[in-house]
Amino acid sequence: MPEAASAQSVRATIGASEFDRDTALTPRAPGVYDIDLSADWTIFNAVNGGYLLAVLGRALADTLPHADPFTLSAHYLTASRPGPAVVRTETVRTGRTLSTGQASLFQFDEQGREVERIRVLASYGDLDSLPDDVRTTAEPPAIPPMEQCFGAEDGPAPVDGGSAITERLMLKLDPSTLGWALGQPSGKGEMRAWFGLADGRDPDPFALLLAVDALPPTAFELGLTGWVPTVELTVHVRCRPAPGPLRVSVTTRNLAGGFLEEDAEVWDSEDRLVAQSRQLARVRL
Repeated sequence: MPEAASAQSVRATIGASEFDRDTALTPRAPGVYDIDLSADWTIFNAVNGGYLLAVLGRALADTLPHADPFTLSAHYLTASRPGPAVVRTETVRTGRTLSTGQASLFQFDEQGREVERIRVLASYGDLDSLPDDVRTTAEPPAIPPMEQCFGAEDGPAPVDGGSAITERLMLKLDPSTLGWALGQPSGKGEMRAWFGLADGRDPDPFALLLAVDALPPTAFELGLTGWVPTVELTVHVRCRPAPGPLRVSVTTRNLAGGFLEEDAEVWDSEDRLVAQSRQLARVRL
């Protein structure tokens, strides 16, 4: 990979946004990177899964000859915590239009043993080289204008240390998916919101990896509360997003055996479907 592209993929630049700084990795050796996972992207001290996916996504962009994530499948093995971590990557296959690699993130536990937190298998390419033809029945979600939606600042004071990530995001939730916040969940398993980064940074493919896992769990609208840990998350990046806020729609159709799926769509300011995901999560019944 050219040196300039490598530096852009891994190291944060001076004046970069919080997201860029907090997903920047320090190369230690070929395919080995160090990072200090920031507490700013946590919910009750658990590091957000989308933030973790963006960290590993950047490491793979540095490792592989292609820079843009097309599809990533992540298995969350143990809960990540803020603090030092190491990412190890491996090139599985390289081709003219697609390259495939895998990456794992490790931390040390209280006994000093190295523990694997998350493992990713991904394919990368060049989003700018994709053809312009679009044939789809998908439609952008019907979300009220942003000024008619609600964010964390519109609710009660947050629990200290409860959700640091909300301060990093511009998240405005569709009122029709906020029944859970009023003690009246709809039972529909839906969440919709406007999404952006609080410092105004425009979205890119790595921000899309965060966006698919940034909304409150759909389990809340099913009348359930508590932590909904991710077991597996697969993201498809369809095109490079245009500047401006994103619209995110997440739905759950089936909760069984203590697990539910969440299907997410992310639309950009030009009404393009820029990312899709499916997540399997455990529900604490």
